[in-house]
Amino acid sequence: MTTRSSDRAAAAEDRPSAAPRGRALEVLAASTRLGLTSFGGPVAHLGYFRDEYVVRRRWLDEQSYADLVALCQFLPGPASSQVGIGIGIIRAGLPGALAAWLGFTLPSAIALTLFAGGVSGVGAADAGWLHGLKVVAVAVVAQAVWGMARTLAPGRARGTLAVLAAIAILAWPGALAQLLVIAAAGLIGLRLTPAPPLASAPPAALPISRRTGLVALAALAGLLAGLPLLRQLWPSHALAPFDSFFRVGSLVFGGGHVVLPLLRAEVVPPGWLTDAQFLAGYGAAQAVPGPLFTFAAYLGAVEAPAPNGWPGALLALVAIFLPSFLLVIGALPFWDALRARTAFQSALRGINAAVVGLLLAALYQPVWTGAVATAADFALALGCLALLALWKLPPWLVVVMAAVLGALLSQLS
Repeated sequence: MTTRSSDRAAAAEDRPSAAPRGRALEVLAASTRLGLTSFGGPVAHLGYFRDEYVVRRRWLDEQSYADLVALCQFLPGPASSQVGIGIGIIRAGLPGALAAWLGFTLPSAIALTLFAGGVSGVGAADAGWLHGLKVVAVAVVAQAVWGMARTLAPGRARGTLAVLAAIAILAWPGALAQLLVIAAAGLIGLRLTPAPPLASAPPAALPISRRTGLVALAALAGLLAGLPLLRQLWPSHALAPFDSFFRVGSLVFGGGHVVLPLLRAEVVPPGWLTDAQFLAGYGAAQAVPGPLFTFAAYLGAVEAPAPNGWPGALLALVAIFLPSFLLVIGALPFWDALRARTAFQSALRGINAAVVGLLLAALYQPVWTGAVATAADFALALGCLALLALWKLPPWLVVVMAAVLGALLSQLS
């Protein structure tokens, strides 16, 4: 009898915990708006996501969002895109994950592919409107840090942990430092910030099972091991770039600008494109919203091996983001089971405080240092923050206003 009960429990645990609560089309609409307006890099993206998915739409609560951010900080690949994919899964299952990725990624990917084809008349990299977009990112990140700090780092212990995490990252920047700081914060949280029994966040309603997660992780491992072998056994103009971009998307930690040297090592030394072409595309990537990983679309469109153009852009884009899908699908079911445990919740209290510290450090470097150079810049950032925090204007509108004001200020200076 006991054996049958345990078998039933195991089978129930392996089944999806709930049906999707929304539709893929609504995820696509929300993520497309973010894909069109989310300037400022991965840290700013997390601020935009929080405002859209937690504050405005209430698709998940602050604690669940922070847990998802913490998970994606551990995974290789573009953290902000992975957070969006995870939210899509929670809201509308695997179709929601695809919709979240398409909406957030395609606007910048299309723009960069057009740029690769010669449509580059969007202004110089140092244009005033672009500087305004960098400044508004300061306000977005500042609002996100403040909102998350009140929920995730309250009190003396967790507040101090957040500050120490920020100091550590500023003193020792890099992806490895982020992983070590998060791991150390988890251990500290386990010992010093015990979660009361009722403080554990309930498991998210995930429409995917652990079995699906294991299949995704096995597929990732198989592709990582198999693509280089296939590339050697059956040389192909399409297989070589797919393998290169897939490997970069699987192995880069930190996301964002960390991916640039790895991408250059894959495409410039083989002669697929020149350094000048690489740097021109990187400059264009600064002028578009969405994830920096869409730079791969530009590289795929201009690289020497066929296919290039639109087919090459699509191949590179799918290859570099496919590992993110497999990692999030593989990790989410197990992460949800772990975070339901009281001991792990205690560790998460420390991890979430560290995440606030990481955002606080990023608010200074690179967000503040890359945007605020004059008193006018500071005034514009302060005005944007007031519009977001006090007047509750939608972020997309504040982004447009900041771009216009940035262009005007550049004309006056």
